[in-house]
Amino acid sequence: MIKLYNTMTREKEIFKPIQGNIVKLFVCGPTVYDYSHIGHARTYISFDVIARYLKYNGFTVLYIQNITDLDDKILKRAEELGTSPLELARKYEEEYLNDMAILGVENVNFYARATEHIPEIIKQIETLIKRGYAYETDNGVYFDESKFEDFGKLSNRNLEDLNVHRIELDSSKRNPGDFALWKKRENKAEYEMIWDSPWSTGRPGWHIEDTAITETYFGPQYDIHGGGLDLIFPHHEAEIAQMEAASGKKPMVRYWMHTGFLNVKGEKMSKSLGNFITIHKLLQEYSPEIFRFFVLSTHYRSPIDFSQETLYQSQKGLQRIYKLIQIINEMLEGNTPISLENDQEYVEKLELAQKEFFNAMDNDFNTPSALSSLFELIREVNTDISQSNISINSLNQVKELIIEYGNILGFDFNTTHHNEEGIENDLVNLLKDVREKLREKKEWTLSDDIRSRLIELNIILEDK
Repeated sequence: MIKLYNTMTREKEIFKPIQGNIVKLFVCGPTVYDYSHIGHARTYISFDVIARYLKYNGFTVLYIQNITDLDDKILKRAEELGTSPLELARKYEEEYLNDMAILGVENVNFYARATEHIPEIIKQIETLIKRGYAYETDNGVYFDESKFEDFGKLSNRNLEDLNVHRIELDSSKRNPGDFALWKKRENKAEYEMIWDSPWSTGRPGWHIEDTAITETYFGPQYDIHGGGLDLIFPHHEAEIAQMEAASGKKPMVRYWMHTGFLNVKGEKMSKSLGNFITIHKLLQEYSPEIFRFFVLSTHYRSPIDFSQETLYQSQKGLQRIYKLIQIINEMLEGNTPISLENDQEYVEKLELAQKEFFNAMDNDFNTPSALSSLFELIREVNTDISQSNISINSLNQVKELIIEYGNILGFDFNTTHHNEEGIENDLVNLLKDVREKLREKKEWTLSDDIRSRLIELNIILEDK
């Protein structure tokens, strides 16, 4: 029985899809004007594992992400680079999809581009106007927040509190918080993206893209809507208002799920602080499985802190798993004598290990607890191997179980993994030699800096 935390109710609830065992899952995708960053990767890895685990439990998962390929950021970047907005969007969409493939995010059934759903967007805006929730001005079409009584129910704030955010200043709007459904634009520049509509040429607002897409493929109600914590307001609040106002059906979504923030060494990631890391850059320096393991070592709802130290610990954790698989393979191939042929005691031990792993995953997809149960099993198996207290049959079962866990979490633990410890030792020895030469030349500052950096990686050098 799977329980998940619903942002709307602030409680863990038993998961039950609207339609039998079919799960309709939508997660907000990227705006493709640049390389996606590691905060995006954290969210998409988390929901990839959620989709994997739902499938493992027999659910049929229909997973859609949108691709925001029309946006002011795209227009501005295209103009700066002297290219067309659509060419720019396609380039970074391809980069994003390539990043996801490398990270093992492979359970999205369909990536829906906003530019390919303009008729559906226009139709939903027309419905909102007819139902009295939207109005036209000289600048565009806006959603009237005051007409939707439940506005703010996801963030648990009232309309007066939310009105402090006012991003768009437009005297033609009825209320300062009314958000754009359609932006009127004339084709004055080659970099504009415009379409015909009943209200003038122009382009959609941001929020209406997602509800038009989900209504097209899922209908007015579906099971799970996911995204980062920063999207709750105003984006997800606006989605709820649009869809429930247009359809008259509540709730739009049965379960709202949000991933926590990703910080870099305790600070919010931003370009102004110089700690902004793209997935593209990350994958040039670290293996994708190390980053995936790093993500899953923290619960998806909790904040996560990115640093070299945490990635190093993730690397070490993965090495422990691969090392045990390597040892088991060598023992099964007959390179190590095994005294026991069978041991019934391991049946109970493995049943307990499975129970702990799946209890953790059933409890709001608690991957760090699931990994903890895996490492406890590894510790026990390593002890039993050292004491020749495990049989061939049990070794096979342990290996099969670890591979099964890997499939759920998105790792292929059955592949040959190169042991990196030898390379690490060579690099450490090289740094020791360099440092000794620096000390001989009395270049203390650089010598101490190397020593400090090694300490950050849990490598201690003692000067004698």
